[in-house]
Amino acid sequence: MKSSAASSGTIEVLGIHKSYKDLEVLRGVDFRVESGTIFALLGSNGAGKTTLVRILSTLLRADAGHARVNGYDTQEAAGQVRESLSLTGQFAAVDEVLTGRENLILIARLRHVRNPGAVADELLERFSLTAAGERKAGTYSGGMRRRLDIAMSLIGRPRVIVLDEPTTGLDPQARIEVWETVRQLAADGTTVLLTTQYLDEAEQLADRIAILHQGVIIQNGTLAELKALLPPATVEYVEKEPTLEEVFLALVGSGSTNEGSQS
Repeated sequence: MKSSAASSGTIEVLGIHKSYKDLEVLRGVDFRVESGTIFALLGSNGAGKTTLVRILSTLLRADAGHARVNGYDTQEAAGQVRESLSLTGQFAAVDEVLTGRENLILIARLRHVRNPGAVADELLERFSLTAAGERKAGTYSGGMRRRLDIAMSLIGRPRVIVLDEPTTGLDPQARIEVWETVRQLAADGTTVLLTTQYLDEAEQLADRIAILHQGVIIQNGTLAELKALLPPATVEYVEKEPTLEEVFLALVGSGSTNEGSQS
């Protein structure tokens, strides 16, 4: 059931639990993503990030709790959730035999979008891919493939986009290209949920950061709020703010990078 217009473009997660047989992956997750913001879900491998993404995108049912996307319940109104949300996984889902433009046209036709060629050209320009539009996607660099993948996910103008570890395996330059793309999405009013294990990525992009550890959110706040959790260090009589890495390790410990087989 649709909630009030104030929920437009938001993500709400309330008490989500999920287990795989005897492995409890999510143990009551709560957070809210405001419309038009970038929200980073930060956690080690095995923390439950991808499981939560699958629940939000209606690919998996929660054992308990509720999640809403754009005001729609993920279990009671899965069709409306899919229309409101686009998911980009850890690896670019482009057809490398097709050109960049053909990839975009294919998705536009599958989504029954009018004027697929014009939509493709608009997205190629928006993501600085016009010059490469007639080249096969298999010739693209990692950063270009990821930008094309994100462009494909925007066809149909979803209000919410979920990026599940979007810079996995990319070189530093490609990561910067993706970061600029994500910033532009939010500037254009798209709500972005970003899952990552890269602390600098969350630090660079997020309006708010939630730390998921052992299936629960242990902290949720702005970068400044999270840094305020630790006292400044004194280096040669000059106070130095703690980094997000220092905050993260202080909260979750340094030896908890693989807590389960599910991520």
